[in-house]
Amino acid sequence: MVLLTILKKLKQKEKEMRLLMLGLDNAGKTTILKKFNGEDVHTISPTLGFNIKTLEHQNYQLNIWDVGGQKSLRSYWRNYFESTDGLVWVVDSIDRRRMEDCTKELHSLLQEERLAGATLLVFANKQDLPGSMTADEIKEALNLDSIETHHWRIVGCSAMNGDNLLSGIDWLVEDIGARIFTLE
Repeated sequence: MVLLTILKKLKQKEKEMRLLMLGLDNAGKTTILKKFNGEDVHTISPTLGFNIKTLEHQNYQLNIWDVGGQKSLRSYWRNYFESTDGLVWVVDSIDRRRMEDCTKELHSLLQEERLAGATLLVFANKQDLPGSMTADEIKEALNLDSIETHHWRIVGCSAMNGDNLLSGIDWLVEDIGARIFTLE
């Protein structure tokens, strides 16, 4: 308990959050990060490894780790778990045939001890495309209502046009802030 108090005080001084952005390949993780940072989103290639962006948002410094989602890279995800305050899980709302794999990977992550306590934001991406699953359909497919170990929210979004990215990140930052940066 004492260690937790010390860590909270250190975080309070830094006003820094570490966010880990994961999801299957082609879900739109890098596009979300680039759009949120005001960068061009029309020339994105698959992430082979990881990208790190540091952004200022709501008086916090967000260190966002965007890690590739290809099957061959998923075993390396655990190398990025340490000190994660928030997990952003990005789902391709069009890719119905891989929803079972998406569910399995997410629930496996939520069992990881080093991610215990991390706030979970699920971005149901590609809502601007015809035939996409709704956020409610994805919530059901991912069995999100069964999650009792993490604060979570699902937000339907579009990385290409930016719809709902800000509201999702705002909620994530506020939830983490209320948990970590408590006033004493």
